[in-house]
Amino acid sequence: MARVVYHLPDGTTKAVEVPAGQSVMDGSVRNNLPGIVAECGGSCSCATCHVYLPDSSSDLFDPPSAEESELVEFLDGSQSNSRLSCQLIVGEQDEVHVEVVDSSV
Repeated sequence: MARVVYHLPDGTTKAVEVPAGQSVMDGSVRNNLPGIVAECGGSCSCATCHVYLPDSSSDLFDPPSAEESELVEFLDGSQSNSRLSCQLIVGEQDEVHVEVVDSSV
């Protein structure tokens, strides 16, 4: 189980234990954290789970698929470290940090 630290749009942080095999999105949704809407339920089709993945956490996940990269490319606020949290599957990491993008902007 990994500890996922969500840096929320309001400037606060929330740490959640997420079991291996679940996504960063799952951890947020199951704990009612703000910012990750997850309209499609994790099927990589809506991009409402946009997060920024710091360099310190990027090597902990597989690289983005072509489908994910295409969705992220057209998002407002997209950066080189943008990812969809539904595609970030937690392994046996100790701690992962993600910055939840403010979707209200």
